[in-house]
Amino acid sequence: MSKRIFLHSLLALAAVALLTPALAQDKPIKVGVTAGPHAQIFEQVKKLAEKEGLKIQIVEFSDYIQPNAALAAGDLDANSYQHKPFLDQQVKDRGYKLVNAGYTVNFPIGIYSKKVKHLADLKDGAKFGVPNDPTNGGRVLLVLQDLGLIKLKPGSGLKATPLDVVENPKKIKFVELDAAQLPRSLDDLDASAVNTNYALSAGLQPNRDAIAQEAAKSPYVNLIAVREQDQAKPWVAKLVKLYQSEEIRKFIQTEFKGAVLAGF
Repeated sequence: MSKRIFLHSLLALAAVALLTPALAQDKPIKVGVTAGPHAQIFEQVKKLAEKEGLKIQIVEFSDYIQPNAALAAGDLDANSYQHKPFLDQQVKDRGYKLVNAGYTVNFPIGIYSKKVKHLADLKDGAKFGVPNDPTNGGRVLLVLQDLGLIKLKPGSGLKATPLDVVENPKKIKFVELDAAQLPRSLDDLDASAVNTNYALSAGLQPNRDAIAQEAAKSPYVNLIAVREQDQAKPWVAKLVKLYQSEEIRKFIQTEFKGAVLAGF
């Protein structure tokens, strides 16, 4: 009798061991996104993932700071909303152990105005809104330099700030605001540079409403970020593969009509 009980105990333990991975997979992967295209695209990724047995829970944020803080704290398993220069700066400034798991999309940044129809029409002393985070602020200044509006100090690179502007013929006054607030600033400022996800959320169409845009080729392709300790886990590779599938590429092309570009 004791042998039989012992045998049953071993079988029960084996069953638990076999079931444990399956139970672990029942827990959804929490992915942080910002409102707009990132959220829309991940809704499609979620549908594909369900067919592959991978459950995804989408958590939406309204700013650029909290998704990385939540990921680093373990409240998220991944996030999808930022480009590599921004992630690199966050890692440097905040000590996050976060890494790039795979590239997603590119949002050529646009310049919008309710006051002028062309960038050259900006008056002297015009107030110009730029994102107040270092990487997106620098990105906008590089765009303005490429468009001939300003000139930056040599070597400023991706982290340029208004203090690095060495030539400013129109004496543009830069107003630094949270990126999410820039669409609303158009009533008060002469022009603003708005990240495409926030532009679309505000009803602005880059191809129709922008008075100028960033060149298509740039280092600002967005990515999926995960914690260093998770990067080799099977679900990460599966998540990236689903995102970088032909189905998602076609969705991006059809849904956003060139305002958002596949970066994979």
